[in-house]
Amino acid sequence: MSSIKTLEQTPLAGKRILAFIGEIYEDLELCYPRLRLIEAGAEFVMVGQEAAGTKYSGKHGYPLASDQTISQVKAADFDGLIVPGGFMPDKLRRDPQVLNLVKEFSAAGKCVAAICHGGWIPISARVYAGVRVTGSPGIKDDLINAGALWEDAEVVVDRHFISSRKPDDLPAFCREVIKLVATTG
Repeated sequence: MSSIKTLEQTPLAGKRILAFIGEIYEDLELCYPRLRLIEAGAEFVMVGQEAAGTKYSGKHGYPLASDQTISQVKAADFDGLIVPGGFMPDKLRRDPQVLNLVKEFSAAGKCVAAICHGGWIPISARVYAGVRVTGSPGIKDDLINAGALWEDAEVVVDRHFISSRKPDDLPAFCREVIKLVATTG
């Protein structure tokens, strides 16, 4: 059996995905996309506020280390952004560097994919006005108040924005991220 992968098996070969990581991230909402997108051929880079190599604990205790600090990266060097949920987004949305990165991804028409409470970060970056989204019902009012058009669906795609509600929606979320990133840039 051949170990050579085809483009069909690795549609994200040569693509780079950025993901935020911080204390109390939702374990599945970071780990599942990380593994799925790596499997699809992408380079997956996790950035946090502390020095590269800093370990962060997920909401359920799974530890992951950052690859770089937020201040070291530029949206221009990546093809898409993953914003997992958990309690992490509530802290990161207060960081001007995080918000500027999200604005850069959005302005460039690159994938901005948020799941569950991850939607708090694009809200604070002010990129959701007029965008169809979903998210945790717990932030539904926040999304609406930010000018987003909220839907209760497992995944919503509006231009370069992808959003989902919860960990159970991850298969649909990742399928849409792969589809969008593979066909852009």
